[in-house]
Amino acid sequence: MLKKPWGGRFKKDTHQIAERFSASVDFDRRLYKEDIQGSVAHVTMLAEKGIILKSEAEKITKGLKQIEKEIESGKFSFREEFEDIHLNIEKRLIEKIGAIGGKIHTARSRNDQIALDMRLYLRREINEITLLLKDIAGSLVGLAEKNIDTVMPLYTHLQRGQPVLLSHHLMGLYEMLKRDRERYIDCLERVNVMPLGAGAGAGTTFPIDREYVAKLLGFPKVTQNSIDTVSDRDFIVEFISVSANLMMHLSRVSEEFVLWSTKEFDFIDLGDEFTTGSSIMPQKRNPDMAELIRGKTGRVYGNLVAILTIMKGLPFSYNRDMQEDKEPMFDTADTVKSSLEVLSAMLKNITFKHENMEKALTEGFITATDIADYLTRKGMPFRKSHEVTGRIVGYAEEKGRELVKLHISEYKMFSRLFEKDLFGHITLEGSVGGRKSYGGTARRNVLRMIAQGKKETGKW
Repeated sequence: MLKKPWGGRFKKDTHQIAERFSASVDFDRRLYKEDIQGSVAHVTMLAEKGIILKSEAEKITKGLKQIEKEIESGKFSFREEFEDIHLNIEKRLIEKIGAIGGKIHTARSRNDQIALDMRLYLRREINEITLLLKDIAGSLVGLAEKNIDTVMPLYTHLQRGQPVLLSHHLMGLYEMLKRDRERYIDCLERVNVMPLGAGAGAGTTFPIDREYVAKLLGFPKVTQNSIDTVSDRDFIVEFISVSANLMMHLSRVSEEFVLWSTKEFDFIDLGDEFTTGSSIMPQKRNPDMAELIRGKTGRVYGNLVAILTIMKGLPFSYNRDMQEDKEPMFDTADTVKSSLEVLSAMLKNITFKHENMEKALTEGFITATDIADYLTRKGMPFRKSHEVTGRIVGYAEEKGRELVKLHISEYKMFSRLFEKDLFGHITLEGSVGGRKSYGGTARRNVLRMIAQGKKETGKW
């Protein structure tokens, strides 16, 4: 068994079972870029402060760059006995340039080193996620503009409620994802803090310059307390929490697409590219990609519960339990990005069936609310208007006729307030166009939303 870098006070080697159980290199090897990036900045600072020679820093940096190329080309041999990505890189560096390579760990601990790696990783992942969200948001705005005049049913309790513009519905989805992007941007502010220099938890006796390292790595500020720095995983909890919220929204969008692609709704065609067939029923075309996004939401929820459970009982400062923080973080980032990529591509291929959406408005007395509003504007209290309209709907249902097909004389049977101008309010156009309140489905409102969406996404 190879001697551990921390093995000076130990007389026996780690048991092989313990070795396998505690190794993390199988999953934290993903952090190699961040680990090397952080190490280069660290040794650059050490040389700047005279803690190591500049020639040593140059040699270490050159060796690290060579190791990075070895990893990327698949020539690097990751070894379980070296436990993690940090020691695997450090050991290889010593092999390449000799004992000088050991100076890479001057004035730092694996505790603050891994905190740096994860912050660098999440900073990059959040930037990639927000770019994907920008692409989807742009697609939704474009689809809304393209379908500005298509009317569809608004559903509450999965029952047809009122007529709305499809473009209004699409801009509603846009608003959800816009808030998700804002949450990631807000989360990034707390991720983007430089932790290196906290050491094992008490700081270091070396005259380091943490602000200089932060500048080299593009961090706007450094952490304030060394104990908190090495034991803080709030930023990971927050990232997964924000991601869980996003996945909830993606799941709801996916559920819409699943429903809308059924023959019962038949509002959309997802195309062959994003559907699959049945192994036994030849006629089937299943919305599997939308279903998988909906299903993968559970993975991210599980990751959130996992990280919260890992952290809930830990005393200050670092504890080995925290090794378990990386897999939920990695899996969340992977799941979110893959789900966004699929949704983005789906949106670019989706076809809306306008005639079926409008056909769904011809049944279900969908402009009944407009009758109640009409009576209320005539002076009748809304609760009474609601009651009268309910009786009219019951009457129309018995007669097997839609509300626009009733004669004005029939309406007057229920109230003398009705006049012929009622019919201008209970057509689909009248109903949609009348909802001019800010944020409502009237065409001019939705056009304003689309213009605002274009402006917002142009700045993202």
